Amino acid sequence: MTKLEEQAAQSLLESKFITENQFEEITVYRNRNIFSLHAELKFFLYLSVLLFTSGIGILIYQNIDTIGHIVILAILLVVIVGCFYYCFKNSKGFQKTETIFDSPVLEYLVLAATILTCIFIGYLQFQYEAFGTHYGLATLIPTLISFFCAYYFDNKSVLTIAITGLAAYVGISATPQDLLRNNFYTSQNLTYSAILLGGILIVWTIYSSKIALKTHFKLLYLTFALHLISIASISGLTDYHNNSLWMLFVVVLAGSAYYFYKISYELKAISLYVFMIIYAYIGFNIVVFRIFEFVNFSDIWMLFILILPVYFIGSIVIFIKLIKNFNKEIAA
Repeated sequence: MTKLEEQAAQSLLESKFITENQFEEITVYRNRNIFSLHAELKFFLYLSVLLFTSGIGILIYQNIDTIGHIVILAILLVVIVGCFYYCFKNSKGFQKTETIFDSPVLEYLVLAATILTCIFIGYLQFQYEAFGTHYGLATLIPTLISFFCAYYFDNKSVLTIAITGLAAYVGISATPQDLLRNNFYTSQNLTYSAILLGGILIVWTIYSSKIALKTHFKLLYLTFALHLISIASISGLTDYHNNSLWMLFVVVLAGSAYYFYKISYELKAISLYVFMIIYAYIGFNIVVFRIFEFVNFSDIWMLFILILPVYFIGSIVIFIKLIKNFNKEIAA
């Protein structure tokens, strides 16, 4: 038993929340050093799904000429149907509240079936143009299937795929390479689309809370909304081709920061709080530098260089204090 656990148990005893016998039982139990493998097993299940679906993709790529397109599609379809048959047969059906399944295998079979469905439809469109020139349908249909599976089987991993597919459908794609090359958005319209999609996700979480529909999905939706709105706003702030609208993105980013500040306390979600601070800080610095464009630094550039290290050190100190205060307030 660790020192912190010993102190916690002793504190409960001194406060008379537990008896001497209960304290001794807790001590004996913790000294056995028993720990759960639940998280580790779920991780390996998740990893096995990723390896399996990746293996399917590699198999298709390496043997495309020898196996044949029809055979590959047929094998994929059989595996997908088999997975969904097992999932529907053993699931508890749709429920508005959070659903706990008896076997964790079901959760990962749903994930595997959904990923394979996306591969199947994408392959069908790429090879045979099943949807003709309506390429968006090849993204929209897997997205709708993913949303259905996410709500029917209560699966957050599948919901992540669904939201990502929805973003891809409206033309939004975010990869590390895009961010490094500063081409996260290829046009101003995509910036507005990202902000609009983020707003829609927020509205949906509010509506879902009112009708008590899968309220535990709220944090996932809000995480996507935070990143979409914030990154799009920062992208708009750094777009010097459209200087007339940069103040609009300041208002959007400020409004987003305020909303996620409030909701992070409501949900006690430190992830939202941390990213909100980071995005707000980046936006604030961009605004400051844009304002400084109109200032002549020829006379005060030495003072500016001296102040800059103090500013960044102070920012780090304030960031740490904000996180500490947040943890104290949500624990109270």
